[in-house]
Amino acid sequence: MAADVPAIAAAADLKFALPEVAARFTKDTGRQLKVSYGSSGNFAQQIEQGAPFELFLSADEGFVFRLAAQGRTRDRGTLYAIGRLVLFAPHGSPMPADSQLKGLQAAVAQVQIKRFAIANPDHAPYGRAARSVLRRSGLWSALEPKLVLGENASQATQFVASGACQGGIIPLSLSRAPEVARLGQFALIPAESHADEPLRQRMVLMKSAGETARAFYDYLQTPVAREVLVRYGFVLPVEDSRKDAL
Repeated sequence: MAADVPAIAAAADLKFALPEVAARFTKDTGRQLKVSYGSSGNFAQQIEQGAPFELFLSADEGFVFRLAAQGRTRDRGTLYAIGRLVLFAPHGSPMPADSQLKGLQAAVAQVQIKRFAIANPDHAPYGRAARSVLRRSGLWSALEPKLVLGENASQATQFVASGACQGGIIPLSLSRAPEVARLGQFALIPAESHADEPLRQRMVLMKSAGETARAFYDYLQTPVAREVLVRYGFVLPVEDSRKDAL
């Protein structure tokens, strides 16, 4: 009998938090996982085309609802986290990182920003939320020609943290990782700044999910897993009213 090692599709903003949870799960249960990270929109499309994922952790619950409506999932899933955005400025950037984007506005006005990174809004929820922030702050038209689009939130983070861009709007969960945090400074962006694109992150089991995938789905809802998510800056669903919780 083949080993039950499920393929799991996870949003790119989980790149640092989820491996820690997965390692604890494997240690506690002896069960192995195969996790892929990328944009939620691309994963949803792959699942629609028959990709054999057993569990999908999306950064946008809309993709889960779409798959559920198509009858591909066991149910409509569970809201596991609320994502947050930050403005990230790598060392040497002409702009400071501040929550109200005043430094970015000044740097744009002085034509100091040549490249600015966000995830691709076409398929990455964090990209859509970043676009919403820039539009609300009146910066979208000025920055749109200078945007460097990451295929997902993780790639956008690489672009800005490496210094290839003077700034970027990326997930708090990736900025919190020590290997990223040491490369610059970041400031939490108020959730109200992208209220039209809330980062409500939902996970769901496919109808093909086996025992290990189901066990990991349950494990992600335990205090052990939730503590890791909180440490990386995710807001737990029960804390959704704490809009600026860190």
